[in-house]
Amino acid sequence: MSRELTRRELAALLGAGALAGAARTVGSGPVVRPGVVGLARAEAELGKPLGRATARRVMAAALSASVGTESGVEALARLFGPSDTVGIKVNCLAGPALSPRVELVEAFVDLLAEAGVDRRRIIVFERSSRELVRAGFTIHRAGPPYGCVGTDNDYESLPSSCGAIGSCFARLVTTTCTALVSFGVVKDHDLAGVSAGMKNWYGVIHNPNKYHDSGCDPYVADVVRHPFIREKLRLTVLDGIVAQCHGGPAFRAAEVFPLGTVAASTDPVAADLWAWQVIDGERRRRGKPSLEEAGRPVRWLATAARHGLGVDDPEQLRLVSA
Repeated sequence: MSRELTRRELAALLGAGALAGAARTVGSGPVVRPGVVGLARAEAELGKPLGRATARRVMAAALSASVGTESGVEALARLFGPSDTVGIKVNCLAGPALSPRVELVEAFVDLLAEAGVDRRRIIVFERSSRELVRAGFTIHRAGPPYGCVGTDNDYESLPSSCGAIGSCFARLVTTTCTALVSFGVVKDHDLAGVSAGMKNWYGVIHNPNKYHDSGCDPYVADVVRHPFIREKLRLTVLDGIVAQCHGGPAFRAAEVFPLGTVAASTDPVAADLWAWQVIDGERRRRGKPSLEEAGRPVRWLATAARHGLGVDDPEQLRLVSA
């Protein structure tokens, strides 16, 4: 079972070498911290926005905790550069009640701009403009304040394969963006078990309906390890102000609970492992079977870990509270 560490404790451990290998770089690129998930607390009622100041505070805190910096701006400066075009994939499938909050996404955009990324090179996107508008976003074909568009069936003309998947990927991912962020929510999924950060990338392929057999294993891992995603994915952010423990991926009001947390991680597997833990924790509190007992184990996380995408071992998960 994971335990929470403060940033001070984690820094001390890193300095002493107790978490050897917990921070690394990809070539000369951004810092990656396997197994580390930064957490920040904020509360709001279902359907009620956070204030802009609160959204900025909680977003900056989660980012700094995840990367091990003094500020959210510094964290993003370590992950993204001025030459990057950053695509932020939001998950709006469940509608306005269970999509990433606009104010949190815009707080992230503001911090990213302060870290040196031109607002004209920041693109918030979803598979369709309709879903973005329904979730409360305003379409901007180009920034400033930032781009906000649906991919709207603009896929590569030819499919490419990775493992068991063969798909046409959205051109925005293949060509436009040099860096990617998954900005998801915390909810269960009736087939995959969990839909948080990694399952979000099903929204950039033309045929996600083909890849839901066997609990989406190995398909979720194969989508994310495709070079179009793997070589560009820098960060996962999860809006867990409210979460859903049953009935997903669609919104089910009776199954929503106030988690009151925003999470961030450079390790996409660890982020989803944390989401799995909190979903199962709420299911236990409600007297429901665990996802595994319900026949929905999140097997694709182990597959993702075997392919080197991140940490799926609860003993190696490190939760850093801001």
